[in-house]
Amino acid sequence: MTDNNNEDDYLMLSGIQHFQFCKRQWALIHIEEQWAENVRTVEGQHLHQKADQPFIKEKRKDKLIVRALPIQSKEMGTTGICDVVEFIEEANGVSILNSEQTYVPIPVEYKRGKPKKDRSDVLQLTAQAMCLEEMLLCDVSTGYIFYNETKHREEIPITEENKEKVRAVFKEMHHYFKNRHTPKVKTGAFCRNCSLQHVCLPELMHKQSVASYIERVVGE
Repeated sequence: MTDNNNEDDYLMLSGIQHFQFCKRQWALIHIEEQWAENVRTVEGQHLHQKADQPFIKEKRKDKLIVRALPIQSKEMGTTGICDVVEFIEEANGVSILNSEQTYVPIPVEYKRGKPKKDRSDVLQLTAQAMCLEEMLLCDVSTGYIFYNETKHREEIPITEENKEKVRAVFKEMHHYFKNRHTPKVKTGAFCRNCSLQHVCLPELMHKQSVASYIERVVGE
């Protein structure tokens, strides 16, 4: 997949969200390093600022809450940050922070809006769980996604099926990244909500000449 000993080749874990939405969008951001904000990205950043208070730890009875926890996976060649990880005291858990207690980690991801029809949120959470498993040498069986619009968090089982999908997605992402290739994709109504539509120019991927596109835009 990548040179797992070279962390410079690690991909951003959050990129799996972009990749599932649109492979071209992911490549424009992570390969070509282009970015444009719209109201959706601004709302998302505002929501994460509330969760991302680096290394703040909070103890609640049998629960230790850690915010903005850095994570990585050598297997997948990725690095990122968990919005929140709740460490629950459990006899069969793992030791952390030289504590006498042992804990089971549960990742919690914060999202704007409401649950999506696709699996992008679930796969991102699964990737986080896989990183925690690799780093802490433990099993993570469940996680949560909190949706700002519904003010509700959903419990998400960490399944082997989704883990295999995550591995396949990162393999494909590394392929594009290694070859510095920005793919063409099938366009649709979702392009109108993309923060990179004016960079991507999805109209040019249709069967029309550049000249005719420019002529139409100027005419408008």
